Amino acid sequence: MTTSTLHPTQKPDSLQAMRNYFEKAITRPYAFRKKQLLLLKQALIKYENEIAGALYTDLKKSPEESYGTETGLVLADINLAIKNLHKWIRPQKASTNLVNLPSSSKIYRDPLGVVFIISPWNYPFQLSLIPLVGAIAGGNCAVLKPSELAPATAAVIEKIIKENYSPEYINVIQGDGSVIVPAMLQSFRFDHVFYTGSIPVGKAIYEMAARSLIPVTLELGGKCPAVVEKDANIEVAARRIAFGKFINAGQTCIAPDYLLVHTDIKEEFIRKLKATIVDFFGDDASASYSYGRIINQKRFKTLLNYLSQGEIIYGGQYDESKLFIAPTILDNIKEDATIFKDEIFGPILPVFSFESMQQAIAIIQRNPNPLSFYVFTSDAKKEKEWLGSVQFGCGCVNNTAWHFANHYLPFGGVGNSGIGAYHGKYSFDVFTHAKAVMKTPAWIDPKIKYPPFKGKMKWFKFFIR
Repeated sequence: MTTSTLHPTQKPDSLQAMRNYFEKAITRPYAFRKKQLLLLKQALIKYENEIAGALYTDLKKSPEESYGTETGLVLADINLAIKNLHKWIRPQKASTNLVNLPSSSKIYRDPLGVVFIISPWNYPFQLSLIPLVGAIAGGNCAVLKPSELAPATAAVIEKIIKENYSPEYINVIQGDGSVIVPAMLQSFRFDHVFYTGSIPVGKAIYEMAARSLIPVTLELGGKCPAVVEKDANIEVAARRIAFGKFINAGQTCIAPDYLLVHTDIKEEFIRKLKATIVDFFGDDASASYSYGRIINQKRFKTLLNYLSQGEIIYGGQYDESKLFIAPTILDNIKEDATIFKDEIFGPILPVFSFESMQQAIAIIQRNPNPLSFYVFTSDAKKEKEWLGSVQFGCGCVNNTAWHFANHYLPFGGVGNSGIGAYHGKYSFDVFTHAKAVMKTPAWIDPKIKYPPFKGKMKWFKFFIR
């Protein structure tokens, strides 16, 4: 990332105005937070068609895919927050240990302050607004940076925010993230940075934030494996893997990046997978209503390079003028292939076979800490062994990707795939501080707690344990 001067709308005095607004405690009351969530919900309903149109412009998503993977997920999080906000902001009782009795203990959830949300291009609407829902519910002010690589969606987001919120409360900034983000982090101390995107950029943001001790949430990526055991339901596995891999033309951080299929069922599984792709997108996916496009020329050329790194056993067609790459299955991957280590982030699915769990785990450990892990098996013992043998952020048994839509589960990575988790109540937790408070009555004040301490050891050992 490079450094640059800030646009007037991102000058330190504009950010300081947000700090001043927050410090007036305007954003803290329950009624205020709920009102802002309702405003956002109404705006999403009002602009549903415009949002879908923008997502089609940027990624060629159908209206159904736009709702199912973007707008609908944001609305679900808003509805959950509206329904439960009164419980979330209520101080929670905590236990008090023996040495502090008869004190009482509570945990208060305090807003963090002015937070910075930086979102990516692949799901440009929901990956901007789901964190924003958590920030609003938490009582914060927020600066939102949508991706410049999805400009139509970024423009709709800005329109929605400007129509409903003052810039001192929620502000949208546009432009080249590699220029704007460093400049903002150097000019103002945010109270939290929430970034979704690539590992290299995440590392750079983490380093910049660390200079000012700014806490971060990093939602990154990695190579997510899908394991298909020989006792799996092959037809169901093929359908669910094809969905998770080829939705949004494979441009999904939790898409199965590669398959590990037991040798005994590999041929049968690949037949089923090919048939499923045809069922989903027809013989020519370029004519399919349900199949998207690659975001830009740069990504297209990167993906094109992967096609030569193995044997194409299905698909492989492409049209650069339309940014189209067909759903593709690769076998017999070359040993020196970059596809072994790169996150593919496109509709290309390498298939590896294995005979033992140890063999498969050795392949997974080449790229440790995947964001998601998927295993297909009907054997509860194997399921337990797989889940206990692979370190990953989140995942599914006999499914792919749909865990992201369950806002009762935390979503986040581990190690190389990220720091922190969000969705639903977990988004509220990200953007609030758990403030511990113990209240002690004055009617009793045992002298045993105070000096002189000589002769009190047995009492200390009794109470402090």
